[in-house]
Amino acid sequence: MPTVLITGANRGIGLAFARSFIADGWRVHACCRHPDKARDLRKAAEASGAATGLHRLDVTDGLKVASLARELIDEPIDVLINNAGVMAIPYRRTVDGFEMQFGTNHLGHFALTGLLLERLLATPGARVVTVSSNAHKFGAMRWDDLQWERGYRKWFAYSQSKLANLLFANELQRRLAAAKAGPISVACHPGYAATNLQGAGPRMQGSSIAGTVMELANRLFAQNAAMGALPTLYAATAPDVRGGDYIGPDGLGEQWGHPKKVRSIARANDAEAQRRLWETSERLTGVRYEALH
Repeated sequence: MPTVLITGANRGIGLAFARSFIADGWRVHACCRHPDKARDLRKAAEASGAATGLHRLDVTDGLKVASLARELIDEPIDVLINNAGVMAIPYRRTVDGFEMQFGTNHLGHFALTGLLLERLLATPGARVVTVSSNAHKFGAMRWDDLQWERGYRKWFAYSQSKLANLLFANELQRRLAAAKAGPISVACHPGYAATNLQGAGPRMQGSSIAGTVMELANRLFAQNAAMGALPTLYAATAPDVRGGDYIGPDGLGEQWGHPKKVRSIARANDAEAQRRLWETSERLTGVRYEALH
């Protein structure tokens, strides 16, 4: 029975592909901040009788990330899906003091992957799937102010974090290949999928107008979460996927449709930026990928 670990598994596309893995008979480690609120996931697991573990994980807290890694130290992991995220929220800091979008979308998953690296290396054919976004195309790394302590702009901060996802996924693949290790690193993005992600920022700001606009846009233009989950499922399971691939929808502007291999912008393939982000992330999180040095 193959095993998948999913962060952010109780809502949106995370819930959609967790349901799919459960239906296909995978053992699912579903990680979320509030497992007691994962009613839909519990129902799917109970209906199928699948082996599903619900784990409390807040990727904004390094101690909780380390605790989960210790909890799963003896578990085989065939696929790790780095999915949990926030989008365009007001300025906040994580438990560890990082800007919330950079800390959640990138640093928390960088630490989790590093702490689970031993298990991934020990599992033949393992994959690390990192969920990015089309928004990476507008991203740039603010090397002199990664934490946005000056002039915070929520959408640009989000785009930076999604570019960081791709820089990380690509550098991880390069290091795995150089070490002749078994796992591969793959990235994907869901296109425009209607989830709770779009409404979180307006709710945090207390803006009912922005929330209404986001809800209306979701209804008119977005695909549903099940369609948005398809690129991740493809990246995690398709036999033709290779390390370094990037999977997204095949429709206009990669906003909708079925999964295919797509291209990221040139900045995501900048080897120097990949190396710099990796070294910076090890320093900030305190998690060092010893086997890949």
